[in-house]
Amino acid sequence: MNGSLLEKYNQYFLKLNRGFNKGMGYAPHKPILLLSVIQLIQSGIISSNRIFITPELVLAFKENWQKLVETPHTENFALPFFHLRSEPFWRLITYNGIENLTTTSKSIKSFKALKDNVAFAEIDKDLFACINDSVQSMLLTNTLLDTYFPNTKKYHSLSLYSDVQQQIEMQILNEPKEEYQSHIKELKGKLNVEEFEEEIFIRGGLFKRMIPKIYNNTCCISGMKIETSMNIQMIDACHIVPFSISNDDTIPNGISLSPNLHRAFDRGLITINKDYVVRISPTVKEKNSVYSISQFEGYRISLPEEVKWYPSIESLTWHNKEVFIL
Repeated sequence: MNGSLLEKYNQYFLKLNRGFNKGMGYAPHKPILLLSVIQLIQSGIISSNRIFITPELVLAFKENWQKLVETPHTENFALPFFHLRSEPFWRLITYNGIENLTTTSKSIKSFKALKDNVAFAEIDKDLFACINDSVQSMLLTNTLLDTYFPNTKKYHSLSLYSDVQQQIEMQILNEPKEEYQSHIKELKGKLNVEEFEEEIFIRGGLFKRMIPKIYNNTCCISGMKIETSMNIQMIDACHIVPFSISNDDTIPNGISLSPNLHRAFDRGLITINKDYVVRISPTVKEKNSVYSISQFEGYRISLPEEVKWYPSIESLTWHNKEVFIL
């Protein structure tokens, strides 16, 4: 990366187009999101110039906001992810066309609308290469901190494992279902709609990453395990009782499944009984194949090391009765 390109992006970062409110001042959202993107690129979590909406990015945004922002602006991830499109280095790639995103105010404020319509953002490949270089990344980071957060920059950290993430993970790992559900109910009562959507997205994302780890990144039915040097997850975390019904992201409401068995479980073609034995729906008709799901009839699933993380009998019984097709 030559110096002229670094200087170009440094100038872009110095002159971000930010909204202004007479009572609150200039909006801090864009520099907070850019600092978060830099952190994830430097850590290897973002590995290309495509910036996807992930729990890690939302968590980093929240953590940086709490540490750096002094003004009374509302924390809203959707705003900068959308409005950075006015900068020359950030492009939105949408599912249905940009015109379907905006409201009459020419903005987008809903986290759900952002996720439903935006596939990812794309930054310049030259900018990605610059951020991927530790020295140049630090220079850009310092530009953002010195320009937009001079009073709080000392609180900025390169660490991505935040107190917020640690607290949520402890709840998912250790809380009884009823206590976790109570937390969700409490959060829904005190957060606005956008904040609650972000919270549920983060919790769901952590659940999806923690369940495979609990099961040693192995499908608990088939034993499938694929490891790669890339940050790619091949085993799914499956809610036994869907979160939309249960409000339960705790470990006992989850199992690890290969994608095909996950789909079969969600559609009631397979279930697991109270003895942790697999049952196949009598509606399934297959030819003999190494890919058949019928071969797993009568299999006892592999279980986590700790009994407290075993699949909930209550949840499995619900699935047997409400989802499984007899």
